Amino acid sequence: MALYLLYESASGYALFLAHGIDEIGQNTEAVRSSVLDLNRFGKVVKLGAFNPFDSALDALNQINAVSEGLMTEELRNFLALNLPKIKEGKKPKFSLGVSEPKIGSHIFEETKIPCQSNEFVLELLRGVRLHFDRFIKDLKPGDLEKAQLGLGHSYSRAKVKFNVNRVDNMVIQAIFLLDTLDKDINSFSMRVREWYSWHFPELVKIVNDNYLYAKVSKFVEDKSQLSEDKIPALADIVGDEDKAKEIVEASKASMGQDLSPIDLINVQQFAQRVMDLSEYRKKLYDYLVTKMNDIAPNLAALIGEVVGARLISHAGSLTNLAKCPSSTLQILGAEKALFRALKTRGNTPKYGLIFHSSFIGRASARNKGRMARYLANKCSIASRIDCFSETSTTVFGEKLRGQVEERLDFYDKGVAPCKNIDVMKAAIESIQNKSGVVTEDDGGNENTEVSAKKSKKKKSKGETAVNGEAMDVEESQAVTNGLTSKEQEMEKKKKKEKRKLAQELGLTEATENGLALEQDGITKKKKKKSKDVDGEDLQTASEVKKKKKKSKGEDDD
Repeated sequence: MALYLLYESASGYALFLAHGIDEIGQNTEAVRSSVLDLNRFGKVVKLGAFNPFDSALDALNQINAVSEGLMTEELRNFLALNLPKIKEGKKPKFSLGVSEPKIGSHIFEETKIPCQSNEFVLELLRGVRLHFDRFIKDLKPGDLEKAQLGLGHSYSRAKVKFNVNRVDNMVIQAIFLLDTLDKDINSFSMRVREWYSWHFPELVKIVNDNYLYAKVSKFVEDKSQLSEDKIPALADIVGDEDKAKEIVEASKASMGQDLSPIDLINVQQFAQRVMDLSEYRKKLYDYLVTKMNDIAPNLAALIGEVVGARLISHAGSLTNLAKCPSSTLQILGAEKALFRALKTRGNTPKYGLIFHSSFIGRASARNKGRMARYLANKCSIASRIDCFSETSTTVFGEKLRGQVEERLDFYDKGVAPCKNIDVMKAAIESIQNKSGVVTEDDGGNENTEVSAKKSKKKKSKGETAVNGEAMDVEESQAVTNGLTSKEQEMEKKKKKEKRKLAQELGLTEATENGLALEQDGITKKKKKKSKDVDGEDLQTASEVKKKKKKSKGEDDD
């Protein structure tokens, strides 16, 4: 029986014919030793056919199908053209050796070609892989390695589902650069203030902002040449005409020393550099905001872009941050304080980088630790949603932010917050509504639900009437009108009192007129009963007297 070998290379499909091999009695160790020698292996295994891939995308699709154990149309045509045809009703006189049993079973199901995958076949395929570049004559020395490298990268990228727009490394580099720029701009602006204050010291007290100070110092240049004609231009820079007039008046009575033109040029150039750095810092911040909205929109909506980016950079990546429990996320950035507390057996820190969030600052000193713990919990949820969800949306982040706001109100005013399950359900429903899942049929379902609720209410009313309890329609009206919880509690108390009255009087309907009429009737009945009882008592007393008289008469007789 002839043995064919199917080899899937990075450049195409290859079919080899192994002839003159008696499989029975073959030792795998002997095969392994003979595979290494090309002269011996080339006499046994020879190339039958080779079908190169059309492009890198075609190679990726073919290899993906092979890894999943599926036979493509191209592979089917390749085998049909190069393998002997199988006659109907007769056993085939050949077999096909494959490396994966999955694809062998699929080939047999589709084409009825017998396939085998054992140690003997795998050793032969190992030899084919080792000497493949010698069998294909048209291949150049580095072509096969390049094809293998390119296909390996594209195959791994497809398996990992690599998305260029969601690379968190850009956020890490941007937040590091933003922090360094803040430090550099502060130090450079202080240097501009000290340098220009030798010439115009009064300007420091008038203009407090660093960027505006650099801008004004570049515009003023020499204070002696500053006149009232430049007040409109100064007002445009400073944004206030009174400040511009104050600068002009201060320049006339300034105590600073004069600077040479070369010194003024150097000061102006340095001030221009500070202005350029601050403008670049604004652009970098906008870039960071857009990247955070692409990578972690829910985390950015919950805690802010800068704090979220710092958490990601400190954890190393968004995936590492998603793997962190909320207790670890709470103290990210406070590792030194944590280990110092563990070493000295002191109090552990309550917050790390989360402290820069506005929620911690708004909480009272007593509730800062509670707020940090709750915020870390919500941040861990948001980071996991951003990391593992396929669609990017800010709905969950906005809902979680609302929960944190409610928790702040609960700590301050005692207002009970919503449950997490209800909030998540509302977020999922809003996403479904945005994606167009809700159709007109849902409106009909809502109507049926409302009617079902009404029927349930009617049934409950009927049951309470049978039991002798009075029911009001005001409860449903209170629900529909959206009354507050306090008003509903007051109404419930009133209803309970009415029901108690109705139960005591034995009434079925608790209306005011009915109650008054029936109360009158009951009082009349009570009066009649009392009269009847009095009459009976009188009758019994007279009968007793008569009996006594009779007994006396009998005694006299």
